[in-house]
Amino acid sequence: MIYYVLPNVFFNFIIAYASFKELGYTHFFSGEQNLARLTLPMALFLPVVLTIDIIKRVTDAAGQGAIEFTVDEQLNIKKLMTKLSILHGVITCSLVLAMLFLGQYNFSKDYKLDATAMAVVVGTLAGILSVIFVYLPVWRLRRWMCKRVQAVAVDLNA
Repeated sequence: MIYYVLPNVFFNFIIAYASFKELGYTHFFSGEQNLARLTLPMALFLPVVLTIDIIKRVTDAAGQGAIEFTVDEQLNIKKLMTKLSILHGVITCSLVLAMLFLGQYNFSKDYKLDATAMAVVVGTLAGILSVIFVYLPVWRLRRWMCKRVQAVAVDLNA
């Protein structure tokens, strides 16, 4: 999990911080430097990429025998990855958009946000999404996983 959290927090903070041309103030939706421009693409693509990556890693590890679980052979893994990744991306993006609208609604339209603080918020959001979308795909995949059965040979002549 640390493999996903730390790089996402760091890089999304740096991207957000570098995206603000002036470190003055920003708004939720208006202007060239707005918070929605940074958070919405991240909220859409981060869950999609992590869901696909985690499911692929777990199914590959199960196929190689690196973990003690095996995946049901009747499962169409590509279909599951596609369905879950799109679902995770759309739901997360919708929730972040709703939070941005809620913030815009609660504050006046002329309210200015500190760009550095918003870069920290974007980095923190990336970390939270990384944690959620490392565990959520595995949790969903558990339905089609079972413990690997060890075959025991019995010598009847002995």
